[in-house]
Amino acid sequence: MITFEEIKKNEEIKTYIRKADESLIALGYTEHSFAHVNKVAETAKYILLTMGYSEREAELAQIAGYLHDIGNVINRIDHAQSGAVMAFRILDRLGADAEDTATIITAIGNHDEGTAQAVNPIAAALILADKTDVRQSRVRNQAITDFDIHDRVNYSVKESSTRINEEKTEITLTLSIDTTICSVMDYFEIFMGRMILCRKAAAKLGLAFRLMINGQSML
Repeated sequence: MITFEEIKKNEEIKTYIRKADESLIALGYTEHSFAHVNKVAETAKYILLTMGYSEREAELAQIAGYLHDIGNVINRIDHAQSGAVMAFRILDRLGADAEDTATIITAIGNHDEGTAQAVNPIAAALILADKTDVRQSRVRNQAITDFDIHDRVNYSVKESSTRINEEKTEITLTLSIDTTICSVMDYFEIFMGRMILCRKAAAKLGLAFRLMINGQSML
C-alpha cells in the first residue's frame, strides 16, 4: 500500500514538481512548487477527515494533492490530464494498488477549471484545496508596479483560511485583503469560475461553499 510519506520522499517526483514550477516561472505564473502542493495535500486531507472519511481516503487525497500539478512539466495546457498519466506511471512502478491508483489519477485528471468535475470525494477535496490556496507568498514578482491582475489578487491577501464549520454543513474560504492593492471586483474577475467550481465540489461532500472577504459574505 503506497503511503504519502513514500510519495513525498521520492526524488523523481520532487524533480517533476521542481521542473514543472520552473516552466511556470518562465510563463509568469504564481508559485506552484512545494509550498503549494504541500498545502493542497494537507487541506485535502483535513477536508476528508473532518467530514468523516477514512484515514486511507484522506491519505489518497493527500497523495493526489501532492502530485496534482506535475503535468505542468509537459505543458500548462491540459496539465491535469498529462499529470494524471504521469502519476499513473509513477504509482504503477511503485507497486500501488490499482484501486488506489485509479482514485488518485481520477482526482488529478479532474482538478483543473476547464475540465474539472468532482467525480468522487477525493476529487472534490482536491478541487477545494487547490482553488482556495490564495496567498501573498505565491507571488514571485517583487515589482508591484509590474503586477498583473493575478499578482494583485494574491499579493493583496493578508490572511487566508479554509475551514469547515462545527456542524459540518459549510466550508468557508475566509480572506482578508488589502483593497488598495486589489478590489473585490478584481478578485471575482479572476476567481469566479473557481468559486463556482468550489461550490460544486463542496456539494459533492454534502457541504455549502461560502466565501468571506473582509468580513462580508460574498457567496
